[in-house]
Amino acid sequence: MTDSNTKNCSPSILSFAKDLPNLCSLAGLLCAVIAIYFVILGNFPAAMIGLLWALFFDWSDGIIARRLKGRNEKQQAFGGQLDSLIDIISYGICPALVLLSWGGFSPWFLPGAFLALAAGVFRLSYFNIFGMESGSSYKGLAIDNNVIILTFVFLFSTEIDKAIFTTFLYIMIVVLAVLNVAPIRTPKLIGRWYYVLIAYAVILSVIYGWQLLPGSN
Repeated sequence: MTDSNTKNCSPSILSFAKDLPNLCSLAGLLCAVIAIYFVILGNFPAAMIGLLWALFFDWSDGIIARRLKGRNEKQQAFGGQLDSLIDIISYGICPALVLLSWGGFSPWFLPGAFLALAAGVFRLSYFNIFGMESGSSYKGLAIDNNVIILTFVFLFSTEIDKAIFTTFLYIMIVVLAVLNVAPIRTPKLIGRWYYVLIAYAVILSVIYGWQLLPGSN
């Protein structure tokens, strides 16, 4: 078969947009873009809500993909690549921007933001090649855990002195980056953890939504 015939047999790019798991991934991307928008504006409660639901859709697309029958190898491979690229936006770029925005985009926060993003890129690149250590564990802290921790920590951002919280946030972002690429094993949160995540996203979204109400602070 010639190269031209091979190209003609290739599916169109947008044909993969009809795949349900990919639509779920794109919903997560939309939430991440919304989070980035509010991070830049300095509206952190709204940004945290966006991150929480980006996380929810990221977990959901894998579940849908595993339960959906009839998907071919190309659809599976494309979905894996799409998911990985969206992950670096949701779990790498978003946390890095949170740190930069919270620090008033001071150049002093650039090293921490770079480390967060670089660790995320290395973490996902490694995973794309080597996969999981076993059926239930990763090498290094899974990058989605960064957002789970970040959205919880930000609950206290208005309760703690800003200088103290800023220092803590910077250190936490750097520590998470180190853990992302550290030679440690961390468990894959599957099964019932999915329902725990849903409850977590709903509860924290309600709390952050309350913070958005006029006069709540």
